[in-house]
Amino acid sequence: MTGPAGETPWKRADGRDPGEHRPVNMTRGYSRFAEGSALVEFGDTRVLCTASVEERVPLFMRGGGKGWVTAEYSMLPRSTETRTPRDSVRGGVSGRSHEIQRLIGRSLRAGTFLELLGERTVWVDCDVLQADGGTRTAAITGGFVALADALRWLFARGVIDTIPLKCFVAAISVGKVDGSLVTDLSYGEDSRAEVDFNIVMNEFGDFVEVQGTAEGDPYSRSELLNMIGLAERGVASMISVQKSALSLSGEEERAVALARDRIRQRQQG
Repeated sequence: MTGPAGETPWKRADGRDPGEHRPVNMTRGYSRFAEGSALVEFGDTRVLCTASVEERVPLFMRGGGKGWVTAEYSMLPRSTETRTPRDSVRGGVSGRSHEIQRLIGRSLRAGTFLELLGERTVWVDCDVLQADGGTRTAAITGGFVALADALRWLFARGVIDTIPLKCFVAAISVGKVDGSLVTDLSYGEDSRAEVDFNIVMNEFGDFVEVQGTAEGDPYSRSELLNMIGLAERGVASMISVQKSALSLSGEEERAVALARDRIRQRQQG
């Protein structure tokens, strides 16, 4: 990507190249009590994700033999530059939080074999400690790690005999800022972006969800394809970070493979 004169590579305010995401760090086991947890950091954005196992499913699922994965999302009052009142004070979950937590839940379910979980629920709570753009993509990426650890916890205790991970799932933002296509937008970039996308994908390159809009002028087909390309590379990098953080043992890898074999056998009848 070049600047207006077509000579000098365009650099962002934090020095990153257009296709470069922020430094990503994941700290597993951050919460003492949760069955799975991870503090995920996308640059200055920090989200604490905890996964809790509950030995029941929603009423509409009872008796079906399947499990459930769901999520809740919230921002701490001073996760932003000015204090934001808690949802409980405002009388309920905001429309933004509700939309984001539904997105997180859908994304995490896309990576889980609910049929092999048994009639239990894994709640994934994503609490934004500090927001600098990309909180929902950080929540999905870190929430998957917390979920995976909760499934490992169940397997280690013999509650389930596989680790029912269908595939790794992660997310990243892409967009158009100052005329350039960029990956992993910070708040300063997001607030003035001409185009903004949040893209969720799995490790096989399949799309789980694509959310995107033009804030002003429409974007072209070629720009859309280029942004998808940026997202593919960004998500692949995020999944690499997830796998490194989880570092599944040989026994756990076999338990994941067994889950996939069982589902394949069921599908083949």
